[in-house]
Amino acid sequence: MWFRNARVFRFTKPFEITAEALEEKLQEDAFKPCGPQETSRQGWVPPMGKHSDLLVHSAGGYHLIALRKEEKLLPASVIKELVDEKAEMIEAEQHRKVRRKEKDELKEEVTLEMLPRAFSKNRRCYAYLAPADGVLIVDAGSSKQAEDLASTLRKSLGSLPVRPPAVEQAPAFTFTGWLNESIDLPASIELGTECELKDTSEDGGVVRCKGLDLQGDEIRSHLDAGMQVTKLSVTWDDNLSFVLDEELGIRRLKFGDTLQEKLDDVDADDATARFDAAFSLMTLELARLIPGLLEALGGEDRSAIVEEG
Repeated sequence: MWFRNARVFRFTKPFEITAEALEEKLQEDAFKPCGPQETSRQGWVPPMGKHSDLLVHSAGGYHLIALRKEEKLLPASVIKELVDEKAEMIEAEQHRKVRRKEKDELKEEVTLEMLPRAFSKNRRCYAYLAPADGVLIVDAGSSKQAEDLASTLRKSLGSLPVRPPAVEQAPAFTFTGWLNESIDLPASIELGTECELKDTSEDGGVVRCKGLDLQGDEIRSHLDAGMQVTKLSVTWDDNLSFVLDEELGIRRLKFGDTLQEKLDDVDADDATARFDAAFSLMTLELARLIPGLLEALGGEDRSAIVEEG
């Protein structure tokens, strides 16, 4: 149960919900497969899969949820070919030109005919709510996917006061400072060997570097030319490695051997116990990482957050 990415949302005001109340809300929007004439559908599914029917898995005050999205795959080339065939048949039989509007109607007709036979693509997106820590963490590789889950959860709950966290100074400014050594690198952070640099000019390009000393001469020459660092691979506290971007997105998250060894101590035959242990280890580690990372990036801007009175 290790997340591969972490998109963080900050609660903007105190938020409390029990596992039971969350379960009740999500059940109203539980996943149902696409009907024969539907192109897509999404809803909540049990995060433990076959090991539990519950839509919420809770441990230590953290609530794990999973959103499933089904999309029917209709190749555009196949649809176009069938539409063209129908249009040619009409033109041959009725001796007239098929106009654009009629072609659009034929496309809709073909799509409806093909939908019941179309293959389905299913995707799951996991997240957990940590009300005590004031965050929602989404395992999503892109900000759009994370926003989609947050939006769906907001609709299910009726209210979800979250927004991406803000820091006092631009992450790209801090990343760049770490590499050109104008800003001290925190003791908890070790630089990796990968980064992305962006030219700040209007027509600026992007340079992606892998397998390099990030404080070496090659990177320094790009920085001296005015480029800024927008992505950076790091290791945190010798226990987590990941790529951090300028939107504070954490990607390619890998948990260290210490956590894996702790999980190995759990009974391998008890799937529920192993899931529980992995989830607890992960949430506790991320509960340390998130505030520490925000502090390392210049401190969190909490001006838009209503503190508990």
